[in-house]
Amino acid sequence: MADTNGFAGRIGRTMAGSEPHWPSRPTAPEGAPNIIFVLADDVGFADLGCFGAEIRTPNLDRMAAEGVRFSNFHVNPMCSPTRASLLTGINCHAAGMGHIAQDDPGFPGYRAELGSNVATAAEILRDHGYATLMVGKWHLCRDAAMSAGGPIDSWPLQRGFDRFYGILEAFTNLHHPHRLVRDNHVVPNDRYPDGYFLTDDLTEQAISMVREVQASRPGKPFFLYVAHPAAHAPLLAKADDIERYRHTYTVGWDQIRQQRHARQIELGIISADTVLPPREDGEVDGVAAWDDLTDTERLVFARYMAVYAAMVDEIDQSMGRLREALEESGQWENTIVVYLSDNGASREGEATGTTNYFAHLAGAPDTVARDAERLDLIGGPQTMSHYPRGWAMAGNTPFRMYKRHTHAGGIQVPCIVHWPAGLAHQAGTIRRQYAHCIDLLPTVLELAGLSAPTQYRGNDLLPFDGISLAPVLADDSHPTLRTEQYYENEGHRGFYRDGWEVVTNRIPRRPFGDHEWELYHLDADPTETRDLAAEHPELVSALSQGWHEAAVRNNVYPLDEGSGWRWLVRPPADDVFHEPVTIYAGTPTLERIRCGSLTWQRNFTVTIDVTVAEGDHGVLVAHGDQGGGYSLELRHTGLVFVHNDGHGLTSRVDAGELAPGRHSVVLDFRAPGGGRWHVTVQVDGAARNEPFDCPMLWPMAPFSGIDVGIDRSSPIDWSRFEAHGPFPYSGRLHSARYEPGELAPDAPARFTDFLRDWGAKFE
Repeated sequence: MADTNGFAGRIGRTMAGSEPHWPSRPTAPEGAPNIIFVLADDVGFADLGCFGAEIRTPNLDRMAAEGVRFSNFHVNPMCSPTRASLLTGINCHAAGMGHIAQDDPGFPGYRAELGSNVATAAEILRDHGYATLMVGKWHLCRDAAMSAGGPIDSWPLQRGFDRFYGILEAFTNLHHPHRLVRDNHVVPNDRYPDGYFLTDDLTEQAISMVREVQASRPGKPFFLYVAHPAAHAPLLAKADDIERYRHTYTVGWDQIRQQRHARQIELGIISADTVLPPREDGEVDGVAAWDDLTDTERLVFARYMAVYAAMVDEIDQSMGRLREALEESGQWENTIVVYLSDNGASREGEATGTTNYFAHLAGAPDTVARDAERLDLIGGPQTMSHYPRGWAMAGNTPFRMYKRHTHAGGIQVPCIVHWPAGLAHQAGTIRRQYAHCIDLLPTVLELAGLSAPTQYRGNDLLPFDGISLAPVLADDSHPTLRTEQYYENEGHRGFYRDGWEVVTNRIPRRPFGDHEWELYHLDADPTETRDLAAEHPELVSALSQGWHEAAVRNNVYPLDEGSGWRWLVRPPADDVFHEPVTIYAGTPTLERIRCGSLTWQRNFTVTIDVTVAEGDHGVLVAHGDQGGGYSLELRHTGLVFVHNDGHGLTSRVDAGELAPGRHSVVLDFRAPGGGRWHVTVQVDGAARNEPFDCPMLWPMAPFSGIDVGIDRSSPIDWSRFEAHGPFPYSGRLHSARYEPGELAPDAPARFTDFLRDWGAKFE
């Protein structure tokens, strides 16, 4: 008889005699494929070799030859909305991302962050046992939430990714990124190594993440999201890649466009009877004939396009290196790769292009003559360039209009799906069925044999707006699955149904109404050349009503009337950014949104508490980069105020010697209006210079934040950088205090109420 009164009896069974119970954890089905989304930025429909371009893209061309190309594939007209739809399978406004993450006007469809009622691909796949990895551009959290102060609940790791390396916002300097984030923290960096380039860095980081997962837990599938900042402005590329295209674009955009159109017909991307529309005309959207440009314009504009082509080439090189790494590890065969662009080629360089993208966005005049003097610098770290919209027209061949628009040039993009283990029998085929980026997540889930949840973390989820394209991938003759889709951006609107489309080319600050709608029969006229609105008013009425019903369902209202109010209004929680701040030496670079709130369109002072010993030198305070900025430095000649206008003009103002001892040094910025600053340097209460008149830096410049005691990453003064690098202050710098003052008389923030009332008149 067992001793039930003994020790074993008192404590129950021994460990060896008990059945083990482990908690269940998500496990992917055996043989589940890896999944990769590769998203290019602002790459037009015709910018890949396999879609008609002269740009060298052998790796993507090979994927197209081995996989499936979609020639009738659509996205949203801007980057953040497309990213939201791609990662959730939900229409962008319903997901909370109806516009880019740079504004938050306080309406459900424009929260500038994903809602809790949608789940990302990373959240879904992680719950299916996948490793979830991301490199590149996020752009799905409010700009005011990008700092260490957060909230960080909309950062990649909080939306399902195990690992992240890249940028949180829209763009950066690819040679000298202004702010890199790894997982949940900013990557500390004073100076990038010579030859650094972000596209290469992202590629190596992606490969490293995948290899780490494979080595750590063999057989675990991964989801990898490679979201290239390229080829978004500023246009920047490596010198050797630019050189490859030095003479390619001297023939001009008209000839390149004709060549691409012919090549697309030859490739079967478009039918032989597809009409190439004439150049866009008019002051707002128009493109000049290449032959009508001046010699200087043709010289500069060809250089811009050479840099852009190099960026697309570098995206292709990245794809090649990633493929090589996966082939080496034996993972490529069972990896689903989806390549696409987030919107059409961008018009943001407008008629003449620029070497200062930040200023150009704010309407600065063209600088073609000055740009010609810096021709060989275009594409390098000293310029923030963008090409003219004539090249965007060529990039979107054969379609009309550009990024931002709801015409085909803004929303129809290249898409390639490649999966050797599952689609080899469809190698080289083309799908002409209408499709949208909301369809991709449902598609890969079906291909992988995975289900979509109805709840996530206790929240009921919106059902997918997307439809699985798996039947279309399996059969090129399968009927089109997506029969309807709405579009909206900045008041531009569009609605597709059964081969017909209504669309508007919105003129800001005009009444909305039925008079704006154009009507096209896309089955017969895919390039939108014959407006049939006058011939079929009943169809216009039905389709515009369809748009309205979709807009109501998806939180599209209220519409942006073009007053500019949406860029100025901020939630009350953001008022804290206007409060003074003391920054101590050694503090990481202060994030740019906070910095801009202290300085943009207003008076402000910077009070520097510094102790100087004989021979001390270095940067006391720096705000900005090669795209524009200012600094105060102690050099062997004494105090020097530096102002970089971002267009290649760097001014230096001598403020005299700084004797040994402790000093209060003040930079006093006055903003009298007219886009100017008057800057005075004061030492211990005494002015050291006459007020220095200089251009106020533009809304997104300074793009890099404030540094105290050093000028990190992209330098404000290039010649100083070449001699001394980031030039850290060698003595004791106690702090720098920023105190914002009155707004400039003509600061837009003074007119928020007026703009709201004015805009309401156009409802």
